Amino acid sequence: MAENHSSGDLHQRIYKQLLLVIPHLEGIAEHGKSVVPGYMDLNLDILRCSKDKTVIALSHYYKHRGDMIADPDMVVAVYPDRAMAEALTYQDCFRFVEVYSQGGRLVDIRAKRELNSFLIHWLNNLRIQGHCIHSLVGVVPGKDVACA
Repeated sequence: MAENHSSGDLHQRIYKQLLLVIPHLEGIAEHGKSVVPGYMDLNLDILRCSKDKTVIALSHYYKHRGDMIADPDMVVAVYPDRAMAEALTYQDCFRFVEVYSQGGRLVDIRAKRELNSFLIHWLNNLRIQGHCIHSLVGVVPGKDVACA
C-alpha cells in the first residue's frame, strides 16, 4: 500500500509523536523537563499560547567551557484543534534555520521539509530513549505517570 507523504499527513504524524513525548502538553503552563539517565536532558518551554496555536521550544543542552549550549533547539507550532504540529526554527552551535521569515510572508520550502523531517525523527528517538515531559497538574508526588 502506498504511504501518503503530504504536508498535512506529516504535520499530523509530528503531532502524534509530540504527544507521545509530551502527553499533556495543554496542561503545561511554562516549562518542563525530562531526565533519562545516559541521555541529554530534554527541555520544554512554552513560548506563546493562543486559542488555536501553541508555540513551544524543545532543546537539549550541553556544557562547553562553562557555557550551556543548545544543540539542538527547535521552535515548534502546535495546532491542537487540527491535531497538527510543524517545525518553525532549528538552531545548533553551527547554524540557525527558519521556515517562515519576514513575519511569515516568506516560506523556505526546503527548510520546511528538512526541519519537519528532522523533527519527526528526533521525536521518535526521544520516545525510544524514554523521554517524557508531564504536566504537574493532577500528578501525585511519588507516582509515575506513564508515557506511551
